[in-house]
Amino acid sequence: MEETVPFKNLHSREYQGHKKKLECLVFWVQCVISNTCLPLYCASVIGGTLLQGKVKDVELKGHNDSVDQLCWDPKHAELIATASGDKTVRLWDARSGKCSQQAELSGENINITYKSDGTHVAVGNRDDELTILDVRKFKPIHKRKFNYEVNELAWNTTGDMFFLTTGNGTVEVLAYPSLQPVDTLMAHTAGCYCISIDPLGRCAPTTSYLLDYLPKRCFLSAASLYCARYFAVGSADSLVSLWDIQRCFASEHSQNLIGNDFSSSIILRWPVRTISFNHTGEFIASASEDLFIDISNVQSGRSVHQIPCRAAMNSVEWNPKYNLLAYAGDDKNKYQADEGVFRIFGFESA
Repeated sequence: MEETVPFKNLHSREYQGHKKKLECLVFWVQCVISNTCLPLYCASVIGGTLLQGKVKDVELKGHNDSVDQLCWDPKHAELIATASGDKTVRLWDARSGKCSQQAELSGENINITYKSDGTHVAVGNRDDELTILDVRKFKPIHKRKFNYEVNELAWNTTGDMFFLTTGNGTVEVLAYPSLQPVDTLMAHTAGCYCISIDPLGRCAPTTSYLLDYLPKRCFLSAASLYCARYFAVGSADSLVSLWDIQRCFASEHSQNLIGNDFSSSIILRWPVRTISFNHTGEFIASASEDLFIDISNVQSGRSVHQIPCRAAMNSVEWNPKYNLLAYAGDDKNKYQADEGVFRIFGFESA
């Protein structure tokens, strides 16, 4: 019996949405409708509803500088937060296209992420300062300046672990909300650029036995350690590393990170710009300046499919309910001007 190759006969569709190149994109799905919201390197965001292959969009205008990253509220399908070089973070209602909340911070904002319960937003700026906002009041509740380069940020699925990728090749792991250090993972030989959290957790009959093995310096609950499986880190050394959360933090030997807690790696040819787990946590997509997007099996780390590209990719993002992968990059037209297109892979026909 011939083995089925995942994604082998699937195709991409192209959508035009912008006048300049796209820096990042996110997916949100509600019922059968999926919203793709795509910031571009200027002062607006275009949000679109994708239904039966067609896109209807709305423009969110208000920023005075580039919109470098954005994220959907995980609990409210209509709300989206944006981080901009104009030093503001804004909360938008995608239905009306209006800004509902705004906070002015101290620097040019380049990274943003929601806590899984939608109560807090973490923002990183070019000055390596972390600010965490309470969404209800949209005011800072935590601020911390780091003396090293800080890149992408992420909470775990239970919201009590906070990850920072750094230019030192490490991942700093903090307990939340205390922000006390839990561990420093020596993840890569060059700067860590991006991070993605496995969306699914494990199911365990009991987690009480883990309490006996938690290191004294660990501020995490046994339950939280068992409610997540993996996280992935993309680096300038062209590797994507896959890490087992339970093995990292539920062992007395967690200081010995390389080999014990490291799960597997995916090798590209250029610095890794963007990574994303699919909705089942079975596959991970990664992209760089290579002219392809790699899709690998998380358990084995082996590549199962590659999507050819015409330019370096800036962002890949899986749909949270289906195996549809949105991606956008530095595509140029015949006049070498930014095309401003995005594509979605996973359709049975082109």
